[in-house]
Amino acid sequence: MFDTHELGRRPGALKRLTRSAAAPKDFGIDGVIGVPEGAPVELRIRLESVMEGVLVTGTARATAEGECVRCLEPVRQDVAADFQEMFSYPDADDRGRSKQAEPADDAEDDEDRLYIEDGLFDLEPVLRDAVVLALPMQPVCRETCAGLCSECGIRLDENPDHHHDAVDPRWASLQGLVETVKDGEKDNMDGADPGADKKQEK
Repeated sequence: MFDTHELGRRPGALKRLTRSAAAPKDFGIDGVIGVPEGAPVELRIRLESVMEGVLVTGTARATAEGECVRCLEPVRQDVAADFQEMFSYPDADDRGRSKQAEPADDAEDDEDRLYIEDGLFDLEPVLRDAVVLALPMQPVCRETCAGLCSECGIRLDENPDHHHDAVDPRWASLQGLVETVKDGEKDNMDGADPGADKKQEK
Protein backbone atom coordinates (compact mmCIF):
# COMPACT_ATOMS: atom_id res chain seq x y z
CA MET A 1 0.00 0.00 0.00
CA PHE A 2 1.14 3.56 -0.77
CA ASP A 3 0.06 6.64 1.16
CA THR A 4 -1.06 9.79 -0.66
CA HIS A 5 -1.84 11.95 2.39
CA GLU A 6 1.46 13.88 2.17
CA LEU A 7 0.85 14.55 -1.52
CA GLY A 8 -2.43 16.32 -0.85
CA ARG A 9 -5.16 16.94 -3.39
CA ARG A 10 -3.80 20.11 -4.95
CA PRO A 11 -3.49 19.45 -8.73
CA GLY A 12 0.12 19.58 -9.87
CA ALA A 13 1.63 18.44 -6.57
CA LEU A 14 4.46 15.90 -7.07
CA LYS A 15 6.15 13.30 -4.92
CA ARG A 16 8.92 10.83 -5.79
CA LEU A 17 9.47 7.55 -3.98
CA THR A 18 12.15 4.85 -4.02
CA ARG A 19 11.17 1.65 -2.30
CA SER A 20 12.06 -2.04 -2.15
CA ALA A 21 9.16 -4.49 -1.80
CA ALA A 22 8.94 -8.28 -1.58
CA ALA A 23 7.53 -9.98 -4.67
CA PRO A 24 4.10 -11.54 -4.12
CA LYS A 25 3.23 -15.13 -4.99
CA ASP A 26 2.92 -16.09 -8.70
CA PHE A 27 4.65 -12.92 -9.86
CA GLY A 28 5.26 -13.81 -13.49
CA ILE A 29 4.23 -16.27 -16.21
CA ASP A 30 3.12 -19.52 -14.56
CA GLY A 31 5.39 -22.46 -15.40
CA VAL A 32 7.67 -20.35 -17.62
CA ILE A 33 9.47 -17.54 -15.79
CA GLY A 34 8.78 -15.21 -12.88
CA VAL A 35 10.14 -13.33 -9.89
CA PRO A 36 10.38 -15.74 -6.91
CA GLU A 37 8.04 -15.04 -4.02
CA GLY A 38 9.73 -12.78 -1.47
CA ALA A 39 12.49 -11.64 -3.84
CA PRO A 40 13.19 -7.89 -3.78
CA VAL A 41 11.45 -5.65 -6.31
CA GLU A 42 13.06 -2.21 -6.56
CA LEU A 43 10.55 0.56 -7.25
CA ARG A 44 11.07 4.11 -8.46
CA ILE A 45 7.73 5.93 -8.41
CA ARG A 46 6.44 9.38 -9.26
CA LEU A 47 3.10 10.48 -7.79
CA GLU A 48 1.30 13.41 -9.38
CA SER A 49 -1.90 14.86 -8.03
CA VAL A 50 -4.55 15.63 -10.66
CA MET A 51 -8.21 16.62 -10.47
CA GLU A 52 -9.54 13.05 -10.64
CA GLY A 53 -6.96 11.40 -8.39
CA VAL A 54 -3.27 10.47 -8.42
CA LEU A 55 -1.32 9.59 -11.55
CA VAL A 56 1.32 6.99 -10.68
CA THR A 57 4.30 6.53 -13.02
CA GLY A 58 7.32 4.37 -12.33
CA THR A 59 9.67 1.49 -13.00
CA ALA A 60 9.97 -1.86 -11.24
CA ARG A 61 13.24 -3.82 -11.37
CA ALA A 62 13.73 -7.41 -10.26
CA THR A 63 15.45 -10.69 -11.16
CA ALA A 64 13.26 -13.34 -12.74
CA GLU A 65 13.97 -17.08 -12.74
CA GLY A 66 12.80 -19.83 -15.05
CA GLU A 67 14.20 -22.37 -17.50
CA CYS A 68 15.41 -22.19 -21.07
CA VAL A 69 12.74 -23.39 -23.49
CA ARG A 70 15.43 -24.94 -25.70
CA CYS A 71 17.76 -26.80 -23.33
CA LEU A 72 15.77 -26.67 -20.03
CA GLU A 73 18.74 -25.19 -18.13
CA PRO A 74 17.98 -22.63 -15.36
CA VAL A 75 17.64 -19.02 -16.50
CA ARG A 76 18.09 -15.84 -14.44
CA GLN A 77 17.17 -12.58 -16.12
CA ASP A 78 17.00 -8.99 -14.94
CA VAL A 79 13.66 -7.40 -15.78
CA ALA A 80 12.65 -3.73 -15.85
CA ALA A 81 8.95 -2.94 -16.18
CA ASP A 82 7.58 0.55 -16.76
CA PHE A 83 4.05 1.38 -15.68
CA GLN A 84 1.60 4.27 -15.47
CA GLU A 85 -1.81 4.15 -13.83
CA MET A 86 -4.47 6.55 -12.62
CA PHE A 87 -5.87 5.96 -9.12
CA SER A 88 -9.13 7.86 -8.76
CA TYR A 89 -10.59 9.51 -5.69
CA PRO A 90 -13.86 7.85 -4.61
CA ASP A 91 -15.70 11.15 -5.07
CA ALA A 92 -14.13 11.93 -8.45
CA ASP A 93 -17.29 10.87 -10.33
CA ASP A 94 -19.02 14.19 -9.69
CA ARG A 95 -16.28 16.28 -11.24
CA GLY A 96 -14.09 13.96 -13.31
CA ARG A 97 -16.58 12.10 -15.48
CA SER A 98 -17.88 13.44 -18.77
CA LYS A 99 -21.58 14.30 -18.74
CA GLN A 100 -21.87 12.97 -22.30
CA ALA A 101 -20.77 9.45 -21.38
CA GLU A 102 -23.34 6.73 -21.87
CA PRO A 103 -24.42 4.59 -18.87
CA ALA A 104 -22.90 1.50 -20.50
CA ASP A 105 -19.58 3.30 -20.92
CA ASP A 106 -19.68 4.33 -17.26
CA ALA A 107 -20.13 0.72 -16.17
CA GLU A 108 -17.14 -0.42 -18.23
CA ASP A 109 -15.01 2.42 -16.85
CA ASP A 110 -15.91 1.47 -13.28
CA GLU A 111 -14.69 -2.11 -13.84
CA ASP A 112 -11.27 -0.95 -15.05
CA ARG A 113 -10.88 1.98 -12.68
CA LEU A 114 -8.62 1.76 -9.62
CA TYR A 115 -9.44 3.80 -6.54
CA ILE A 116 -7.72 5.45 -3.60
CA GLU A 117 -9.22 4.28 -0.32
CA ASP A 118 -8.59 6.27 2.86
CA GLY A 119 -5.66 7.96 1.16
CA LEU A 120 -4.04 4.61 0.25
CA PHE A 121 -3.70 2.73 -3.03
CA ASP A 122 -2.57 -0.82 -3.83
CA LEU A 123 0.05 -0.99 -6.58
CA GLU A 124 0.31 -4.80 -6.77
CA PRO A 125 -2.18 -5.40 -9.64
CA VAL A 126 -0.47 -2.73 -11.73
CA LEU A 127 3.00 -4.16 -11.02
CA ARG A 128 1.85 -7.69 -11.78
CA ASP A 129 0.52 -6.68 -15.22
CA ALA A 130 3.63 -4.63 -16.02
CA VAL A 131 6.10 -7.36 -15.03
CA VAL A 132 4.23 -10.08 -16.95
CA LEU A 133 4.31 -7.93 -20.09
CA ALA A 134 8.06 -7.31 -19.64
CA LEU A 135 8.95 -11.01 -19.28
CA PRO A 136 9.83 -13.16 -22.31
CA MET A 137 7.19 -15.71 -23.29
CA GLN A 138 9.98 -18.08 -24.40
CA PRO A 139 13.06 -17.46 -22.23
CA VAL A 140 16.42 -18.78 -23.44
CA CYS A 141 19.74 -19.13 -21.62
CA ARG A 142 21.33 -17.36 -24.59
CA GLU A 143 20.21 -16.46 -28.09
CA THR A 144 22.57 -19.01 -29.69
CA CYS A 145 21.41 -21.94 -27.53
CA ALA A 146 21.19 -25.01 -29.79
CA GLY A 147 18.77 -26.85 -27.49
CA LEU A 148 18.46 -30.61 -27.09
CA CYS A 149 18.64 -33.43 -29.60
CA SER A 150 15.08 -34.32 -30.55
CA GLU A 151 15.94 -38.03 -30.68
CA CYS A 152 18.07 -38.68 -27.60
CA GLY A 153 17.82 -35.45 -25.55
CA ILE A 154 21.57 -34.75 -25.38
CA ARG A 155 22.54 -31.07 -25.01
CA LEU A 156 23.80 -29.90 -28.40
CA ASP A 157 25.89 -26.99 -27.08
CA GLU A 158 28.08 -29.48 -25.22
CA ASN A 159 28.19 -31.88 -28.18
CA PRO A 160 28.34 -29.75 -31.33
CA ASP A 161 29.27 -32.73 -33.58
CA HIS A 162 26.41 -34.89 -32.32
CA HIS A 163 24.06 -36.25 -35.00
CA HIS A 164 21.97 -39.26 -35.97
CA ASP A 165 21.98 -40.84 -39.42
CA ALA A 166 18.62 -39.81 -40.77
CA VAL A 167 16.63 -42.24 -42.92
CA ASP A 168 14.00 -40.84 -45.25
CA PRO A 169 10.72 -42.36 -44.03
CA ARG A 170 9.77 -43.08 -47.63
CA TRP A 171 12.72 -45.49 -47.86
CA ALA A 172 12.41 -46.94 -44.34
CA SER A 173 10.66 -50.15 -45.55
CA LEU A 174 13.45 -50.75 -48.08
CA GLN A 175 16.12 -50.38 -45.39
CA GLY A 176 15.12 -53.75 -43.91
CA LEU A 177 15.23 -55.39 -47.33
CA VAL A 178 18.76 -54.10 -47.98
CA GLU A 179 19.95 -55.48 -44.64
CA THR A 180 18.37 -58.88 -45.45
CA VAL A 181 20.17 -59.02 -48.81
CA LYS A 182 23.46 -58.12 -47.14
CA ASP A 183 22.99 -60.87 -44.56
CA GLY A 184 22.30 -63.39 -47.36
CA GLU A 185 25.46 -62.39 -49.22
CA LYS A 186 27.47 -62.76 -46.04
CA ASP A 187 26.16 -66.31 -45.52
CA ASN A 188 27.16 -67.27 -49.08
CA MET A 189 30.67 -65.91 -48.53
CA ASP A 190 31.07 -67.86 -45.30
CA GLY A 191 29.81 -71.14 -46.89
CA ALA A 192 31.34 -73.03 -49.84
CA ASP A 193 30.30 -72.28 -53.37
CA PRO A 194 27.68 -74.93 -54.34
CA GLY A 195 29.48 -75.61 -57.65
CA ALA A 196 32.99 -75.74 -56.22
CA ASP A 197 32.94 -79.47 -55.41
CA LYS A 198 31.81 -80.38 -58.94
CA LYS A 199 34.63 -78.33 -60.46
CA GLN A 200 37.16 -80.09 -58.23
CA GLU A 201 35.84 -83.54 -59.21
CA LYS A 202 36.50 -82.76 -62.83
